[in-house]
Amino acid sequence: MSKQAAAHHKKAAEHHEHAARHHKEAAKHHEAGAHEKAAHHAHLAHSHQAIDAEAEAAKAHVEQYGNK
Repeated sequence: MSKQAAAHHKKAAEHHEHAARHHKEAAKHHEAGAHEKAAHHAHLAHSHQAIDAEAEAAKAHVEQYGNK
């Protein structure tokens, strides 16, 4: 795999890990009845950045290996 694709995968993983922390925080607030705070963290967890990084990794893979 190209270094570029690997970098995109690593960046996607970082974004997903960040999102997971927000989901855990949302769950904690939901259990405590703080639904506004839970909703805030749930919204922050939705990471378009991770999806973008995954798409870039897939593109890099196809560019390198797709036509063989």
